[in-house]
Amino acid sequence: MATSKKNDAPPATEGPAVFADLMQQMAHLPQISPTALAELQADYLKQATALWNASLGQGEAPAIGDRRFAAPEWRSNPAASFMTQLYLLNSQTLGRMASAIEADDKTKARIRFAVQQFVDAVSPSNYLALNPEAQKLALDSQGETLTRGLQQLWGDLQRGHVSQTDESAFEVGKNVATTAGSIVFENELFQLIEYAPLTKDVHTRPFLLVPPCINKFYILDLQPDNSLIRYAVTQGHRVFVVSWRNPDESVKALTWDDYIEQGAIEATRVVQEISGQDKINALGFCVGGTILATALGVLAARGEQPAASLTLLTTLLDFADNGILDIFVDEASVRLREATLGPECPKGPQLLHGQELATTFSFLRPNDLVWNYVVGNYLKGEQPPPFDLLYWNGDSTNLPGPMYCWYLRHTYLQNELKEPGKLTVCGEKLDLGAIQAPVYIYGSREDHIVPWQAAYRSTQILKGKKRFVMGASGHIAGVINPPAKGKRSHWIAKGTALPADPEAWLASATEHPGSWWPDWSTWLASHAGAKKPAPKAPGNRKFKAIEPAPGRYVKVKA
Repeated sequence: MATSKKNDAPPATEGPAVFADLMQQMAHLPQISPTALAELQADYLKQATALWNASLGQGEAPAIGDRRFAAPEWRSNPAASFMTQLYLLNSQTLGRMASAIEADDKTKARIRFAVQQFVDAVSPSNYLALNPEAQKLALDSQGETLTRGLQQLWGDLQRGHVSQTDESAFEVGKNVATTAGSIVFENELFQLIEYAPLTKDVHTRPFLLVPPCINKFYILDLQPDNSLIRYAVTQGHRVFVVSWRNPDESVKALTWDDYIEQGAIEATRVVQEISGQDKINALGFCVGGTILATALGVLAARGEQPAASLTLLTTLLDFADNGILDIFVDEASVRLREATLGPECPKGPQLLHGQELATTFSFLRPNDLVWNYVVGNYLKGEQPPPFDLLYWNGDSTNLPGPMYCWYLRHTYLQNELKEPGKLTVCGEKLDLGAIQAPVYIYGSREDHIVPWQAAYRSTQILKGKKRFVMGASGHIAGVINPPAKGKRSHWIAKGTALPADPEAWLASATEHPGSWWPDWSTWLASHAGAKKPAPKAPGNRKFKAIEPAPGRYVKVKA
């Protein structure tokens, strides 16, 4: 039977010809100019020819700098070496093609993201038949690595996610989230933790932390030596933390207004009552900062200014620059979410399940958070080592559909939170500029979820006295950077000027070695009031201790 040209395609080893043919087929696409495509094609053929000649001993192939192919087996095996070089060339060229498409910025970003997902997924390292390192391990162990890999694959299928750490090594309340304290209040949305003092005296004004509700609070209390919560307690603050409930079917209809009124505002009022102070210091992390700022804006509309100071860590108030998450948001995608999760859903409001969120965030960095573990866990049969941060990362949380849909539409899609009077929240016209508290704003330089420039834009929305600091590293590692580790660095500008352009601020900033925590601690202490003897018991007569920290809510699995 005669076969088509497609079925007569050459094998993978003749990749240069196949890829050149693919590029010819794409020449008709109007999004890529013929000149740019011709240049890409010529460059590709030149490099592919050089690789082929090098494989025949007629030249030297370029060094492989990719850590996926760092093992000596990739270099000692000629076929594997050529295949790797060709894969890297194809990956680079596909990326250049995606960047050459003539389209708006969002379309180009989506194409680049899709291409990168494809490129990362088809890496030779991800497949046993193409991975000489995994093959050698299997031979040397007489198949034991493959047996372990299959066992770990079966375990992960039962858990519903790729294991990034040895999850059996951690238990919330036992070796993570261990700072001593008590639950002093709870409702259907959160538990309020008051931490036991570690100093003889404490500042008069209490300190309330609002973590993100899309993760569990103990990212701020992983281990004693990297706990921001414990650090604040040791600095003489009376510390309270919101521990959000992991929503189930009984609360799937909760809204954004509920998270503001029954969440951040209720927590603020309870802390005021327990401490006997009208003014409190408050901190919000990521979406916890968005919730906290919204709550303070609502209270400002009611004539209340409960915050003596406000700290925002990697927080978005101006959603004009959403980082990589922006590629997932447009009118069609938001409408789909509203129709399947929100009040418009024929079945009624639904939960956004935590594993969906966790998977999405993992695929923002697929080589580091997905394929790295596929190769290690399943092909090599390696048990991932214990790592507290990755354990937390896998401890996902659900979200009520209506709350999530409102947040998605009015912030990420329509960017209305920053506009005075545009939104009505909890019955009040919202104006974040009405918040009078001084603000400490922190952004992480390599943050792909909240770019530091986006965090900086809060300086143009809030009207109180402001301080902006940028730290090294990413969304989590930049924040969780205790001084004792002596890691990374941070940037502070001279003076108090905060120009509209973030890059103008950066040009005037000076790099300082080590953690930003001491700078923030000094700032916070200046707003915390005089010292007084530490309380001898948690809560007060009205709000008595319910159970020890970290409480029940944080232990509920999605």
